[in-house]
Parts: sequence; C-alpha cells; structure tokens
Amino acid sequence: MYVIDEERERKEIQARYEELLAACKKIYPVSDKQEEEILRAFRLADKSHSGARRKSGEPYIFHPLAVALICVQEVGLGPIAVVSALLHDVVEDTDVTLDEIRTLFGDRVAVIVDGVTKIDDVMVLQQTHSKQAENYRKILLSMCDDAYVIFLKLCDRLHNMRTLGSMSDTKRLAISSETQYLYVPLAHRLGLYSIKTELEELVMRYTNPAKYAEIERLINANSGIEEQLNGCFKEKVVEMLDGSGFAGRYKLKSRLKSVYSCYRKMERKGVKFEEIFDLYAIRIILDVPLEREKEECFRVYSLITSVFPPDPSRLRDWITAPKTNGYESLQITVMSPIGKWVEVQIRTERMDLIAEKGMAAHFLYKEAHPDEQLDTSPVEVWLQQIRSTLENTEKDALDLVEEFKAALYTKEIYLFTPRGDMLKMPAHSTVLDFAFAIHTDLGLHCMGAKVNGKVEPVSYRLRAGEQVQVLTSRKTAPTEDWLTIATTARAREQVKDALRSHRRRYRDEGVRRAKGLMAQFGVPYSAASMGQLKRYLGMKSDTDVYFQLATGEVGEDEVAVCFGKRGAADHNDYFLGGYSDLFDRSSASFRPEKEGGESRRSFLLDEEYERYVTEPASCCKPVQGDRVVGIVDNGKIMVHRTNCRVAMDEMANHENHIVRCRWRPGEHVALLSGIAFTAIDRKGLLQEITRIVTEKMDLNMRAITLEAAEGIVRGIIMLYVLNLGKLNALIEELGSLDGVEEVRRL
Repeated sequence: MYVIDEERERKEIQARYEELLAACKKIYPVSDKQEEEILRAFRLADKSHSGARRKSGEPYIFHPLAVALICVQEVGLGPIAVVSALLHDVVEDTDVTLDEIRTLFGDRVAVIVDGVTKIDDVMVLQQTHSKQAENYRKILLSMCDDAYVIFLKLCDRLHNMRTLGSMSDTKRLAISSETQYLYVPLAHRLGLYSIKTELEELVMRYTNPAKYAEIERLINANSGIEEQLNGCFKEKVVEMLDGSGFAGRYKLKSRLKSVYSCYRKMERKGVKFEEIFDLYAIRIILDVPLEREKEECFRVYSLITSVFPPDPSRLRDWITAPKTNGYESLQITVMSPIGKWVEVQIRTERMDLIAEKGMAAHFLYKEAHPDEQLDTSPVEVWLQQIRSTLENTEKDALDLVEEFKAALYTKEIYLFTPRGDMLKMPAHSTVLDFAFAIHTDLGLHCMGAKVNGKVEPVSYRLRAGEQVQVLTSRKTAPTEDWLTIATTARAREQVKDALRSHRRRYRDEGVRRAKGLMAQFGVPYSAASMGQLKRYLGMKSDTDVYFQLATGEVGEDEVAVCFGKRGAADHNDYFLGGYSDLFDRSSASFRPEKEGGESRRSFLLDEEYERYVTEPASCCKPVQGDRVVGIVDNGKIMVHRTNCRVAMDEMANHENHIVRCRWRPGEHVALLSGIAFTAIDRKGLLQEITRIVTEKMDLNMRAITLEAAEGIVRGIIMLYVLNLGKLNALIEELGSLDGVEEVRRL
C-alpha cells in the first residue's frame, strides 16, 4: 500500500522533472527558450494537479511526468511533445482552459492538448452510439491536424497500462480491450514496434493471465539457448563480418520472442511452442553510407547464407519495398549448428532508427530543423488520405473507427494502369476497389475489368504486378452486394453514400408506412417510437428503417413485437450461436444439462444487475473455471471469457456495458463447448477419440465433424463439459493419442 509523505513526494517530483529535462537534452539541442517553456509547463501542471492523486495513491503529477519521459526516451520526440505531455490532462481534469493553454504556449500545443482531451462526460449520445468511438473519432481527426496527438496518446496509454494494477477488474478489462482494439494497431501503423510489443504483452497479462504465465514459463525455460548460440552462431557472425571489412562498422543485438508474439503464432498457425522457428533473433546493424545501404545489406546476407543454411520461404526484403510505415530491413531465417532456427535481421543505423522510433524519427528531425524544406513523410500522406473519411459527420462514429482500424494492418501491392502508371493498393483489393481508387465515377459504374488482358468481374482479387483496365457502363449502379466486394475504406464509403442516396428516395413512403403500422397498434408516431423501433431492429439510422419499411423488409410482425403487441419466438437453442452450420435449428431443442436449477442463473453479478437474465456467449463458450465478464446486450447479460475478441471489442467501445461477473460457487452446469484437432489419418482413430470422450471422460458429445485429405484428419467435437479442468483434461488425453498433432479449444 502506498504511504503518503508529502516532503518525500516533493523531492521525488523535482527529481523526476530533472530526469526528464536531462533525457530531452541528451537527444535534442534544447535552447534556453525551450527549456524555459518546459519549466513553465511543468509548474502549471504541478500547480493544477496539486492535491490530486492516482488510484495507486501517488501524486497525479507523476503521470504527466512519466508520459513526457516516454515521449523522449521511447519515442524520441523533443520539447514540443514534452510540453504537450506535461499539460495533456490539465484541460480535462482541472480548471485550466484551452484558451489559457493557447495564450501561454501557442496554437500548436493547444491543438495537441485538445486532441488528447476526451469528449465531455455530459455530452448526450444516442443509446446506439458509442462514447468511446466518438472519442476515438475526435482523437483521429486531431491526429490528422498534428501527428503528435497520436504519439502522445500512445505514450499516455502505455503508462496507463504499466500502472493498471491499482484499477478494478472491470476497469482493467475495459482499458486492456480498448488498447488491443485501437492503440496496438496504431502503434503498428506508426512503426513503434517496441511500444506495440509492450502493449500487447500487458493486454494479454490482464485478459488471459493463465496462458501468459504458461508461455512465459516456456520462454524462460529456453533462455539458455541464447548462451549456446552466442558460442556457435554469434561468434561466427562476428568472425565473418570482421574478416569481410566490416570491423568497427556494425553492432549486434539479440532477443527472444515476446510472450504475445509466441501466443499469436501458436493460435494463427496452429503450432506448438516447440514448433516456433524464430524464437531467437539476431540483428546486424551496419554503419554504411546512404548510397551503399542496399548493396552492403545484401553483401552481409550473402555472407550469412553461405555458412548457415537458409529457409528460402522466410526471406523478407523490406529494403527494396519498404513497409507502408517506413520499416526497412532484410530478414532471413537460418539453421544454427545446434539445430535451432535463428531469424537474422540485417539493416543500417538509419533503418534501425526508423524501426525503433517509427514515424516519430521524421518528426523529430523536422522539429530540430524547422527551416528546412523536407519531403512529406509517409505518415503525413496517410493522414491526409483518411481525413475526408473521418470528417463525414453523417456516418456512425463506430463504423468510421472500425473502417479506419481495419486499414491499419493492411499490406500493400503495386498495380498498373493501362498507361503504365503504378498504383499502390492494399493487398486483397478487388477490381471494384481499384476503380474507386482511380475515380469515384469510374467506381460507381464499374462492371468489371481487363486484368492482364483477361476480362474479370468486379469481385476479382488483384495480385501484385497486374495491369488493370476498368470497364464501365452507365447502366451499372451500386448494389448491397458491393459492400461485400469492396475492401478499401474509400470504396466502401463511396458505395454506402450511393446506397444512402438511393434509400433517401424511399423516405416518404417509409414514413407513411411507419405511421400506418403504429396507428394499427395504438402507438403514437414520434421520434421516441422511431428510436425504439430502430434499436429493436439493430439499425443505426432512420433512413435504413424507412427504407426497409418502404420495401416491406420490415412489416407488421416486427412492429408488433417491438411495441409489445405480440410475443417474440422463444429460442431455446441459444447455445448454438456460431454453429448453425452443424445443426438444423428446426430440430434442435436442447438445453444444457444441469444438476438442479436453471443454467441461466449460474453466474453471480453485482446487486444492481441481479434482475438480468444471463447467458453464456456462443462466440467463446465459457465453462466453469474460465475468467469471465458480463456484457449487457438487449436486456440480458451475455457472459464471455475475458480474452474473447468479441467481448474485447465490445468493452473497447461500450465501457458502460461491462458487468463484473463470476461463477456461482457450487454450481454444476454442463455447457456446450468445442475442441478442434488435427491428426494423421489411421484406422481406428475415430473409435479411440469417441471412447475417450464418452467412456473415459464420461462426457456427453453433441456432434462431431471430420474432414480427411492427403492423410491428414481435421475435426471438431461439440460436447458438454462441467468445468475448465474437465475440458483441459480431455484436451490432454486426446493429445496423447498416437498420430494426434494438435488439440485446441475453440
């Protein structure tokens, strides 16, 4: 527990300020004027936050000082970022106004501080909107004005995650989910890989602590590999480089893969920890002239692969074609003398600076040389591209943020127009995306394209290097299907705009239909009743409701149920959620097995939520023993595992929907769960699996699906289990069978 000692705290505050100033001077030539401005910002923040404390009990000023230090040491920003970081919470949490900030520190600092200030709590939002999404939208719009907004926001979030232990369980889950939802992708897009990695680690530690501890233990058990490789691999690399004229012109760094990176690879590739090839990596950083960077990097690559056998499929040339965020490196995985794969990263000092500091490296140089005319950085070009999308106030904030976020991880390919002009597009772009990228009118009337001389439909997914000639027809117009074809934000927005315009023409008929149906059931037609109908239908705009009323997609039945004039169908098969492909709902009328009582009351909630019905979520299928969280959804509480991606996205956007939830002690409920397995096909395998499930483990199996091809069997088993221990025991039993390569929980 933190002990308050004001005299000690004053000394600590001053020491932290001096540490910050020294760190800033170390990387940036701070002028007397800039130092005086930093001091004024510190004094204003210290005075404004005087008496305020964090949840941990520490003085609040510790937080802005820590954020400013992260800006300097871990991102590499200068005085402007330091001043803004020191002041980033004063407008939100104190009586200091934005106009005062502008008067004292200028327009730019005011813009940055305003960009990271959350929307006022008293702001009225419709129930279908997400306050967090509105905040995200504001931050992203401010980011378009000044990229320092998002750099500062990432530093702020990193410190919050580092000090999350003093928060409540629900707050930790909400902040972690929000971090995974938006801030991790942003750090990736801006090239801040060290910050991205730490954020991912911290998120996993709070949302999936058991798995985190398990993988951390496995990594620690392999830490001795570094010492072995230093002798048989690293020393050989040094010998080769020194003997080839690089002596004194390079640095070596090594690392073990992070916990989250291992987890992600295990989940994505379906491999065991022992099958992760690049657990160990070595980085070779060259000090060479700019004009010889590529030549020297490939010379080192040739030296490495001449001694250590490479895996050609693992070659990544990010020097010839850098990533969108500016990342450059030459990477190859080679076999070491001790039989372990090693990832070798070859780059120059300039490339390493960009890899460590990301896009911030450009802005630091720009801040230090304000009089120089510099080329526009890739991140500034990117920000200009997204501004028009984010400024569209007709669109729901949550949709905008989702589309923005989806583009953050996108890889890119190069395509060519009929005249040979090159166009960079996101990987997996379709002909329709390409047409809209050229011109809106071309996209709206696109009927297909000639790709390398061959006619292809609008849905054709383009591949790198293809030449595309768009074919149009004035009779062609956007349809709802185009939303499933378009993958880029620009194309999707243009299609949605066209569809909205089309739907508006149905508004008058929709209004007439709504009035008639409501009058039929004695419901007054009003904004409130339309809002109720919109929420019931799960739609986000009145235009959508009127369109479906006008076209007959919404009729008497839906309106009657919405206003309580007729009962809705009673679906007993709520556990089948994501498994409609395995079962025929018309014949499925089962309930989870239980030893006494009703399964929907198997969870303990805070007193204010006890009246709600609870249901286990079908997306993650929690069983007793899982760490769970409740999410309010249409008048009931859906119970998810805390690391469920659906739950994390919901918590990231609707913090007020989170309900603290835990299993009721002594309950014995068998809930539907599932496992997937991969095995070598052999005679008798299915019988052994079913014997273990039904006889040895005494579990009720609902369904099993198998698919065999080229000697490999992949299967899914849906079954009822009482608790997590039983499920883990089953996974262990099946994993011990001869030929079974992998067993994992769905």
